[in-house]
Amino acid sequence: MELINYRETHTSLVDAYVLSEEQLRFTAHPSKTIPLCMAEPNRHAILGIENDRLVVYFALHEQEGVQPYSDNPKAILLRTLSTEYNELGKGYGKAALQQLPEFVQLQFPHVNEVVLAVNVANGFARMLYEKYGYKDTGRRVKGSKGILIVMSYLLEGRV
Repeated sequence: MELINYRETHTSLVDAYVLSEEQLRFTAHPSKTIPLCMAEPNRHAILGIENDRLVVYFALHEQEGVQPYSDNPKAILLRTLSTEYNELGKGYGKAALQQLPEFVQLQFPHVNEVVLAVNVANGFARMLYEKYGYKDTGRRVKGSKGILIVMSYLLEGRV
Protein backbone atom coordinates (compact mmCIF):
# COMPACT_ATOMS: atom_id res chain seq x y z
CA MET A 1 0.00 0.00 0.00
CA GLU A 2 1.20 3.48 -0.87
CA LEU A 3 0.21 6.73 0.86
CA ILE A 4 -0.37 9.60 -1.57
CA ASN A 5 -1.87 13.07 -1.53
CA TYR A 6 -5.41 13.33 -2.89
CA ARG A 7 -5.92 14.89 -6.33
CA GLU A 8 -9.17 15.53 -8.16
CA THR A 9 -8.31 12.64 -10.50
CA HIS A 10 -9.00 10.35 -7.51
CA THR A 11 -12.70 11.29 -7.28
CA SER A 12 -13.94 7.96 -8.68
CA LEU A 13 -11.89 6.08 -6.04
CA VAL A 14 -13.48 8.18 -3.29
CA ASP A 15 -16.95 7.67 -4.74
CA ALA A 16 -16.45 3.87 -4.59
CA TYR A 17 -15.19 3.97 -0.96
CA VAL A 18 -17.65 2.25 1.40
CA LEU A 19 -17.96 2.74 5.17
CA SER A 20 -20.43 0.83 7.34
CA GLU A 21 -22.90 2.47 9.70
CA GLU A 22 -20.68 1.29 12.58
CA GLN A 23 -17.64 2.98 11.05
CA LEU A 24 -19.63 6.17 10.48
CA ARG A 25 -20.36 6.29 14.24
CA PHE A 26 -16.74 7.33 14.72
CA THR A 27 -15.53 8.85 11.47
CA ALA A 28 -16.69 10.67 8.35
CA HIS A 29 -16.70 9.51 4.75
CA PRO A 30 -13.87 10.98 2.67
CA SER A 31 -16.44 12.69 0.43
CA LYS A 32 -17.39 14.83 3.46
CA THR A 33 -13.85 15.78 4.50
CA ILE A 34 -12.04 16.15 1.17
CA PRO A 35 -13.92 19.40 0.35
CA LEU A 36 -12.65 20.81 3.67
CA CYS A 37 -9.11 19.78 2.70
CA MET A 38 -9.48 21.44 -0.69
CA ALA A 39 -10.77 24.66 0.89
CA GLU A 40 -8.22 24.92 3.72
CA PRO A 41 -4.49 24.93 2.91
CA ASN A 42 -3.59 23.43 6.31
CA ARG A 43 -5.71 20.29 5.74
CA HIS A 44 -4.37 17.48 3.60
CA ALA A 45 -6.36 14.51 2.28
CA ILE A 46 -4.26 11.34 2.17
CA LEU A 47 -5.15 8.15 0.33
CA GLY A 48 -3.86 4.65 0.93
CA ILE A 49 -3.79 2.98 -2.49
CA GLU A 50 -3.37 -0.73 -3.14
CA ASN A 51 -3.67 -2.13 -6.70
CA ASP A 52 -5.40 1.06 -7.90
CA ARG A 53 -8.01 0.82 -5.11
CA LEU A 54 -8.57 3.25 -2.26
CA VAL A 55 -8.23 1.09 0.86
CA VAL A 56 -7.43 3.69 3.56
CA TYR A 57 -8.25 7.35 3.95
CA PHE A 58 -7.27 10.02 6.46
CA ALA A 59 -6.62 13.73 6.69
CA LEU A 60 -3.70 15.55 8.25
CA HIS A 61 -4.46 18.97 9.74
CA GLU A 62 -1.79 21.47 10.67
CA GLN A 63 -1.80 24.62 12.81
CA GLU A 64 -5.32 25.61 13.92
CA GLY A 65 -6.58 22.04 13.53
CA VAL A 66 -4.20 20.81 16.21
CA GLN A 67 -4.96 23.52 18.80
CA PRO A 68 -7.82 21.82 20.67
CA TYR A 69 -5.67 18.69 21.03
CA SER A 70 -2.10 19.89 21.57
CA ASP A 71 -0.19 23.00 22.57
CA ASN A 72 2.71 21.97 20.32
CA PRO A 73 2.95 24.34 17.30
CA LYS A 74 4.95 21.65 15.44
CA ALA A 75 2.26 18.96 15.79
CA ILE A 76 -0.05 17.68 13.06
CA LEU A 77 -3.48 16.17 13.67
CA LEU A 78 -4.46 12.79 12.21
CA ARG A 79 -8.18 12.97 11.40
CA THR A 80 -10.86 10.61 10.09
CA LEU A 81 -8.67 7.53 9.62
CA SER A 82 -10.73 4.75 8.06
CA THR A 83 -10.34 1.53 6.14
CA GLU A 84 -12.72 0.79 3.28
CA TYR A 85 -15.39 -1.59 4.60
CA ASN A 86 -14.66 -4.39 2.10
CA GLU A 87 -10.94 -4.19 2.96
CA LEU A 88 -11.28 -4.50 6.75
CA GLY A 89 -9.11 -7.14 8.41
CA LYS A 90 -6.49 -7.15 5.65
CA GLY A 91 -3.93 -5.03 7.52
CA TYR A 92 -4.33 -1.78 5.61
CA GLY A 93 -5.07 0.33 8.69
CA LYS A 94 -2.01 -1.13 10.39
CA ALA A 95 0.09 -0.48 7.29
CA ALA A 96 -1.07 3.13 7.22
CA LEU A 97 -0.07 3.62 10.86
CA GLN A 98 3.30 1.97 10.21
CA GLN A 99 3.99 4.21 7.20
CA LEU A 100 2.63 7.42 8.72
CA PRO A 101 5.72 8.57 10.69
CA GLU A 102 7.99 8.40 7.64
CA PHE A 103 5.31 9.92 5.40
CA VAL A 104 4.89 12.87 7.79
CA GLN A 105 8.66 13.36 8.10
CA LEU A 106 9.01 13.50 4.30
CA GLN A 107 5.93 15.61 3.54
CA PHE A 108 6.01 17.87 6.61
CA PRO A 109 9.66 18.25 7.71
CA HIS A 110 8.70 20.92 10.29
CA VAL A 111 6.40 18.51 12.20
CA ASN A 112 7.70 16.66 15.29
CA GLU A 113 4.50 15.09 16.64
CA VAL A 114 1.37 13.39 15.31
CA VAL A 115 -1.69 13.77 17.51
CA LEU A 116 -5.12 12.20 17.16
CA ALA A 117 -8.37 12.07 19.07
CA VAL A 118 -10.18 8.76 19.40
CA ASN A 119 -13.71 8.32 20.74
CA VAL A 120 -13.78 6.69 24.21
CA ALA A 121 -16.30 4.18 22.83
CA ASN A 122 -13.94 3.10 20.04
CA GLY A 123 -11.80 0.68 22.02
CA PHE A 124 -10.60 -1.22 18.94
CA ALA A 125 -9.10 1.92 17.40
CA ARG A 126 -7.54 3.00 20.70
CA MET A 127 -5.82 -0.38 21.08
CA LEU A 128 -4.58 -0.20 17.49
CA TYR A 129 -3.10 3.27 18.03
CA GLU A 130 -1.41 2.11 21.24
CA LYS A 131 0.07 -0.89 19.41
CA TYR A 132 1.72 1.49 16.94
CA GLY A 133 3.25 3.78 19.54
CA TYR A 134 0.58 6.37 20.29
CA LYS A 135 0.42 7.38 23.95
CA ASP A 136 -2.60 8.70 25.85
CA THR A 137 -1.78 12.32 26.72
CA GLY A 138 -4.39 12.46 29.49
CA ARG A 139 -6.23 15.21 27.61
CA ARG A 140 -9.94 14.76 26.90
CA VAL A 141 -11.95 16.80 24.42
CA LYS A 142 -15.68 16.87 23.78
CA GLY A 143 -16.32 16.04 20.15
CA SER A 144 -19.48 15.97 18.04
CA LYS A 145 -19.73 12.19 18.55
CA GLY A 146 -18.73 12.04 22.24
CA ILE A 147 -15.70 12.36 24.50
CA LEU A 148 -12.36 11.99 22.73
CA ILE A 149 -9.09 10.65 24.12
CA VAL A 150 -6.11 12.61 22.79
CA MET A 151 -3.13 10.47 21.83
CA SER A 152 0.35 11.44 20.66
CA TYR A 153 3.20 9.97 18.65
CA LEU A 154 6.54 11.79 18.91
CA LEU A 155 8.63 11.65 15.74
CA GLU A 156 12.18 10.51 16.51
CA GLY A 157 14.95 13.03 16.14
CA ARG A 158 12.60 15.99 15.86
CA VAL A 159 12.66 18.83 18.37
